[in-house]
Amino acid sequence: MDTLISHISPKSPISEAYRTLRTNIQFSDLDRNIKTIVFTSAMAGEGKTTTASNVGVVSAKAGKRVLIIDADLRKPSIHKMFKKVNAKGLSDALISDESPIRFVIPTEEPNLDLMLSGPIPPNPSEILGSKRMRALMDKLKDAYDLILIDAPPVGIVTDAQILSSFMDGTMLVLRVGHGDRKQTAYAVELLRNVNANLLGVVMNRLPINEGGYYKYKYYAYYGAAYGEEQETPKRGLFKKKRR
Repeated sequence: MDTLISHISPKSPISEAYRTLRTNIQFSDLDRNIKTIVFTSAMAGEGKTTTASNVGVVSAKAGKRVLIIDADLRKPSIHKMFKKVNAKGLSDALISDESPIRFVIPTEEPNLDLMLSGPIPPNPSEILGSKRMRALMDKLKDAYDLILIDAPPVGIVTDAQILSSFMDGTMLVLRVGHGDRKQTAYAVELLRNVNANLLGVVMNRLPINEGGYYKYKYYAYYGAAYGEEQETPKRGLFKKKRR
């Protein structure tokens, strides 16, 4: 777990940023019990897996019973983040009649469990949108306080759209300087097309020079979750509606 800053250095400024993100997510939609959250990105390499994993760690440290599911059935990476062997996981649980808890593995962090991707299936989108997937989530919600789902980039494949359509919330992770405004706007549009509850956007890889070290800073933009913003690429990603 040496790549998980929230685990190896819980008092660092970066870990504090993840705790702030965790708190912001908790207060993003007070009218709903946000228990299942999809983490996706516009394109590959924007940090969705790192963000989901560290939010999982800080949430577990806060006393919540947390499960991270690797639902990227095309290019899974949660097992690499936590240094686990991806021998069984979500794809196995979806075709098994056994309890999904049988496919969950613990981590070094108390209160934090993982459901890895398992073997790569030939039809990820169909599997993730199946009735079995919804039934599996219903069973897992009885066992955990918070379930974080690492999904593929929404701008590349439909998997994140499918998952976001029936999860409690979605976080869009963007890497500063990695993509462009059109890609970001397109990702937001895709999520809204399936009525996803977009809790916010996480901007990462903002450089901070402090003591000669390069650090990461995470900034979460909310407001879109409340329906007070609308997409306007000409003047920025979001613009206030007139009242």
